[in-house]
Amino acid sequence: MIPALSRLHTKVSGHRSALLLSGLLAGSGALHFAVPGPFDAIVPKLLPGSPRTWTKASGAVELAVAAAVALPQTRRVGGLAAAGLFAAVYPANVQMAYDWRNASRLKRAVAYGRLPLQAPLIGWALVVRGKGGSKGGSSGGAGTVGSA
Repeated sequence: MIPALSRLHTKVSGHRSALLLSGLLAGSGALHFAVPGPFDAIVPKLLPGSPRTWTKASGAVELAVAAAVALPQTRRVGGLAAAGLFAAVYPANVQMAYDWRNASRLKRAVAYGRLPLQAPLIGWALVVRGKGGSKGGSSGGAGTVGSA
């Protein structure tokens, strides 16, 4: 394993890391229902249907994935689903960056700053996935970063 990836894996693997990722997903999912307007605004215009429908659907998926990541028995599939979710919502971040291209400097910084954050989130989800059903250290099984 590459030394930098090994250090990252050590820092983010474990039950606590899975619960942190689950909390992030659950918080975001809840926000989709509590304050849907900002999410509606970044739904790519090319998607069919109402932005609110997409906001509610993505919020529900985030809540379901949060539950799957939180439970050791479903963590492997939950981590994979979280990685897929983070990849799937990337077009909304691109839409936000495009829409805010002429906004204030602060809004542009937020919109552009979000773009590179998806890659570490995907990596985190895949490392958590590698944990599988244990609460302790690395399982070392398939799906662990750097494993063959």
